Amino acid sequence: MDSEDIFKDMQDGTPTFDEQDLVAWVIDKCNDWEAHYESNYAEKHKAYMRLFRNEWSKEDQERSSERSKLIAPALAQAVESNVAEVEEATFGRGKIFDIKDDVNDQETQDISYLRAKLHEDFALARVRSSVAEVLINAAVYGTGIAEVVLDEVKVYEPATQPMMDGALQEIGVNETLRTIVRLNPVQPQNFLIDPAASCVDEAIGCVIDEFVSRHIVEELQENGVYRDSEFIGDAATDEAIEFEQDTHTRPSDRVRLKKYYGKIPRELLEAAGADLDDVEPGHYVEAIVIIANEGTLLKAIPNPYMCQDRPIVAFQWDVVPSTFWGRGVCEKGYMSQKALDTELRARIDALALTTHPMMAVDATRIPRGHKLEIRPGRMLMTNGNPAEALMPFRFGELNAVTFQQGAALQQMVSQAAGAGDGSVPTVQNDVTAAGMSMSQGAIVKRQKRTLVNFQENFLIPFVRKAAHRYMQFDPDNYPVKDYKFTPYSSLGAMAREYEVGQLTQLMQVIPPDSPAHGAVVKAIIEHLNVSNRDEIMAAIDAANQPDPAAQQAAQQQQEMQMAITQGQVSLLNAQAAESQSRAQKYAAETQLAPQELALKYADSNKDGQVDADFEKRVRMAELLLKEQELQLKQDTAMEQTKAKAEAELVKQLMGDAESKQAPQAPQRPVEGV
Repeated sequence: MDSEDIFKDMQDGTPTFDEQDLVAWVIDKCNDWEAHYESNYAEKHKAYMRLFRNEWSKEDQERSSERSKLIAPALAQAVESNVAEVEEATFGRGKIFDIKDDVNDQETQDISYLRAKLHEDFALARVRSSVAEVLINAAVYGTGIAEVVLDEVKVYEPATQPMMDGALQEIGVNETLRTIVRLNPVQPQNFLIDPAASCVDEAIGCVIDEFVSRHIVEELQENGVYRDSEFIGDAATDEAIEFEQDTHTRPSDRVRLKKYYGKIPRELLEAAGADLDDVEPGHYVEAIVIIANEGTLLKAIPNPYMCQDRPIVAFQWDVVPSTFWGRGVCEKGYMSQKALDTELRARIDALALTTHPMMAVDATRIPRGHKLEIRPGRMLMTNGNPAEALMPFRFGELNAVTFQQGAALQQMVSQAAGAGDGSVPTVQNDVTAAGMSMSQGAIVKRQKRTLVNFQENFLIPFVRKAAHRYMQFDPDNYPVKDYKFTPYSSLGAMAREYEVGQLTQLMQVIPPDSPAHGAVVKAIIEHLNVSNRDEIMAAIDAANQPDPAAQQAAQQQQEMQMAITQGQVSLLNAQAAESQSRAQKYAAETQLAPQELALKYADSNKDGQVDADFEKRVRMAELLLKEQELQLKQDTAMEQTKAKAEAELVKQLMGDAESKQAPQAPQRPVEGV
């Protein structure tokens, strides 16, 4: 019964299902998805892998007369260069991810513990090597795929324990069971997905179809993970899902597993015996179904993970819109590599014709049955004059232009694949410093695109899924909280070298005594991939710390300067007060002067009568008084101007004193590198 018949029975309302109907439904989906992959992508992916591994195939011939089987390593080198750049940016600093810790102190401690614990368990599960394999697959095929596998392993640790009341120590090992989350890289021919989906979460489901050793299935059956079915026979050979498709012999003791992760009709899952009491109602149920050898149901359960996510992570090396399968390095450089191989094979074939000696022979003058071979020291017998019977035959000289064309084609492969390797010859436009900088900048931008795509679609989703599984199945060691994971990636080797060059040029225009000089030096050392980078950074930070003795001397000097300034301010204030008092005295004397003159000069002869010329003297006194008033005004104006200038000076000195009240300790500039 195929999937169409099953849906028809479900619509009639009187279905009767068993577990074989679930198997038929999954197998039918697998066949449709496999047909789509085989007709659209299988041959391309095989060709990409052959070029990456430098394996010759008749399908790669461009001319029927080709005899050489040479494959240039340019595309394989571009793949390795791109993968090494992304891998260095991801794992070069020893950390894979970080966690946002803008929380309270208690949660900060939990975050530090979780970060260290996850890195420790990732090292135990060898996550780095698995991610490196996924990156190779993504660069070759265009899409990197991996399965997030939850496993329980035994960890053996050397230990001792006392015996005989502590008199002796027994040496042995401690055996502990640990839950680990690891990555299982998946080849494209072993992965099936709904063709209408562009990512794993959008598809109705996805399938991992691969061969596994029989003992793995039997151990899982013993542990209760798989159903204890009848004996499972050996799987039939299927070249379509084999990785080594040119291998002549295949192992026999293995089982073919189809692991389906996705939505299953509820009725089919219930008929297979799955417990759906805690599952929300609906036509489809997110489930896991595992089938052995196209017919034996080993497992059918609803999704057991607390976040209901599928244990598959995938990313595209370069995004192809609206499709699941991306564009890798091999696809970008495929045509250039084919042209390079054709050029080199033609050169090798021509080299064979122009290098190896050939002879034109008069067959009537050669003894019958004589095998004519050319080698040093051989005697050639002829009937008659050898000069008339034998003649060297040559096809001409090999054209030297083909070698230059091969170098240009190799550069074309590097440009198409986005690889910047020092072993690849540069074109004429890049020989200047500015041209090389622009070329490297373009390469770094392309690689950063891939890096961001890898982090957002593969690395962080995997870390999040792994953390959730540890929280669910190992809560004693992992605190259950909602954390925000961020990639802890740096620049790749090429990007770091490019930025170090830019910073080195920047240092040439920054004075050594400038505060920015030390910051640039620290940035350069931060990009260096040296083993004692942390020690150098600590030494620079220590050198930038102020000297306590110099700081104390500077503080004493500032206190003395403050005392001198305060004394000067007090002196100026006293002088200003004295000037103000003098001005007031002059004003009072000016008011009393007329009365004093009247009393003094009204009766000069002392006869008790006002003198006759008193009026004349009064007028003269008034003139003198006006002259004195004018002189007083001038003196007062001069005093006020002087007092104002002294007040401005006091104000300026007070402002300088306040600005120097918080002394900055002198810093020693960091010497340039």
